[in-house]
Amino acid sequence: MKQASGRKDKLETVEPIGNRVLIRKDQDKKVTKVGIHLPDKIEIPTLTGRIVAISAQVANDEDYPIQQYDKILFNPKHSVPVDFEGDNRLFVIPVEDVVAVFRNQE
Repeated sequence: MKQASGRKDKLETVEPIGNRVLIRKDQDKKVTKVGIHLPDKIEIPTLTGRIVAISAQVANDEDYPIQQYDKILFNPKHSVPVDFEGDNRLFVIPVEDVVAVFRNQE
C-alpha cells in the first residue's frame, strides 16, 4: 500500500453491500483424486470457498444461516472478482448463489 505524506497506512477492506457475501475461493486442484499431476494449464475448477465477509443485510436475515469463515459450495455464474490480492481468489457473490454450507457433526 502506498503511504500518503504524513499519514499512516490504513488497511483497505472490502465490504459487500445488499444481498451479497465476499468469499475466498479455494485453490483449483492440480492433482486428481488418484494422484495424477495435471499440467500447469489444466486445472479442475473448484466451486468451494470460505466466507470472508457478509453484508449487514445478509447478517440480519434469518433465512441465511451463514457466518464468517464458513466453508461453502457456490454457483460461480454471478461471481464478481475482486482485484485486491495478487492471486485474485476473492469474489463477491449474491447470497442466493451459496448452494450449501459445510458443517461438522458434533
